[in-house]
Amino acid sequence: MSPAMYRVAKNVRRYRLARGWTQQRLADRVGTGRIYIAQIEKPSKEISLEMLGRLAKTLRVSLAALVK
Repeated sequence: MSPAMYRVAKNVRRYRLARGWTQQRLADRVGTGRIYIAQIEKPSKEISLEMLGRLAKTLRVSLAALVK
């Protein structure tokens, strides 16, 4: 995986935990499965720009905040 994917993984997890959400709760809000969220946070799964946008919107952060 690229360094950018590791940053995204770390940031998704950080923002999810800051909200006190489980992977399941984030998955439900984004409209995907818990396993997919776990794969994003690992990171063992490539993530689409569309999914990045959905995660950012759900977590109420900018796209830039997820990738920096």
